[in-house]
Amino acid sequence: MAGNLERALAIIELLAKQGGSMQLAAIADTLNIPRSGTHRLLAELSEEGYVRQDEHGEYVLALKLVSLALIWLSTGGVLDISQPVLDRLASASGELARLGVVEDDHITFVGKAQGAKSGLRYDPDMGSQPPLHCTASGQAWLSTMSDEEALELVSRQGGIGKAGQTGPRAPKSIQQFLQDLAGARKRGYGVASDTYEVGMTSMAAVVRHPVTGLAVGVVSLAGPTSRLPEARLKALAPALLEAVSDMSAATLSSPYFKRSLKVAPVVTKVQPVPARRKGRPKAA
Repeated sequence: MAGNLERALAIIELLAKQGGSMQLAAIADTLNIPRSGTHRLLAELSEEGYVRQDEHGEYVLALKLVSLALIWLSTGGVLDISQPVLDRLASASGELARLGVVEDDHITFVGKAQGAKSGLRYDPDMGSQPPLHCTASGQAWLSTMSDEEALELVSRQGGIGKAGQTGPRAPKSIQQFLQDLAGARKRGYGVASDTYEVGMTSMAAVVRHPVTGLAVGVVSLAGPTSRLPEARLKALAPALLEAVSDMSAATLSSPYFKRSLKVAPVVTKVQPVPARRKGRPKAA
């Protein structure tokens, strides 16, 4: 029974990442599942409303899974508290603002606001889990931990220096990774330029629970590298840190963040929440 459940979940994840339709044979071969078993699982998932067949007989995800995710976001209060903050940050920066929530050993993006009205726009898929060692969000979260804890989490994702899976400036060694982490600790936010995707730069800071100080999420800004040189990142830092302060205070009203605090955190050291700045920075 457990094997069938794992296989069914693997099919759902594959179809979600594929973003389109797939033939039964392709699903079976990709997941190394016998085609007879794949057919049986797809039939059961279709009957439950999670998968459907298109006019060509290929399989795609149905909207039931999306509906459940939206219900979860609504009842958890995540969107209610995050969207106004993300909207303000996106408007002030003119770039993509996102909220990622910390859960177990990964970050998942659950909210966004697009500030760019024209020109190049960076807008990755929601629900993605960024690699920790080469993204600003991962760097920001890992900087709240000891070097040993950070390296342990990175190793769970496959380690450092995998060719072809990151940008050209991604850290290639543990020493370089730890230097990036030290820089994030000193600044108070992570920065990633051409480390995850070519031509893209991002910055991110940690959202902490205002009472316990535990890291519960990250707020990030991302856009084309041509629009985000070092001077521009420094100019946007106050707006990012204020958004983090606002988001931290708002977590008190979110049922999801209250529940998440019951899970044992990876962080060993509690750091104070940054003091809230007076007034709001002008749009850069």
